[in-house]
Amino acid sequence: MVAAGILFVAVTVIVRHLGSDLPAAEAAFIRYLFGLVFLLPVMLRMRWHRVSGINFRLYLLRGIAHGAAVMLWFFAMARIPIAEVTAISYTTPIFTTLGAILIFGEQVRARRLIAIAIGFVGTMIILRPGFQSIHIGSLAQLLAAPCFAASFLFAKRLTSTESAGEILVMLTIFCTLALLPAALIYWREPTLVELGWLALVAVIATAGHYAITYAIASAPLTVTQPFTFLQLIWAIILGYWLFDEVPDLWVGIGAAVIVGAISYMAHREAVQARKAKLQSSASMPS
Repeated sequence: MVAAGILFVAVTVIVRHLGSDLPAAEAAFIRYLFGLVFLLPVMLRMRWHRVSGINFRLYLLRGIAHGAAVMLWFFAMARIPIAEVTAISYTTPIFTTLGAILIFGEQVRARRLIAIAIGFVGTMIILRPGFQSIHIGSLAQLLAAPCFAASFLFAKRLTSTESAGEILVMLTIFCTLALLPAALIYWREPTLVELGWLALVAVIATAGHYAITYAIASAPLTVTQPFTFLQLIWAIILGYWLFDEVPDLWVGIGAAVIVGAISYMAHREAVQARKAKLQSSASMPS
């Protein structure tokens, strides 16, 4: 998760550098098309007969959700500061937790609900509706968060039967297909420089997706999610150093509230998991 965070911040910097000249849907599509090329060796070794039934539906749904999220994220990155995009992205673990409750039927504890409510307050501090007009880039990133959360939940379900490499390949295939219609609608001829940057994005992001898939296959979501908070540190430093973006005070306060809420939630989940493990061990016959 630490490696994934560093890699995705590098992607963020490149996309910010590209700006808004290239339509978001087209940029996202080209990035995933390059990703397909880089994953060809893995695709040749895949067990394609396993991609059927419930797994096919999960791959399809994940591709649609992730494709929408990436398109919204590309749109947001070209329009608002890196630190703000990263701060709003911290709502993703909140939506992930809600999804785990609603989809996986995980137990709802009062602490979870309180942490989710506090996280929502943190989001409102960042956006400040009623005190300022909400930037369309901020709104796009806020809409991307539940889409990314859905993608993580589908990936978590798939890790029980599929390898990290297979999950990554299928995500890339279905994301490319999901982004194709919108890319064709807004298509303009990309320059060689833009293609070069997007190829680099594909390399870095593919490595990041592999790292995050391996992480969520190895540990519970409530354990892995807090490590994403390190991205804000890199985002603030690089945003200031490369783009002269001075972090907004309210963005910092809101991000701190969200980080605090999710860190507390993750801590309590870890405590409960340890208690359950101890109880299970105590109940086993000697």
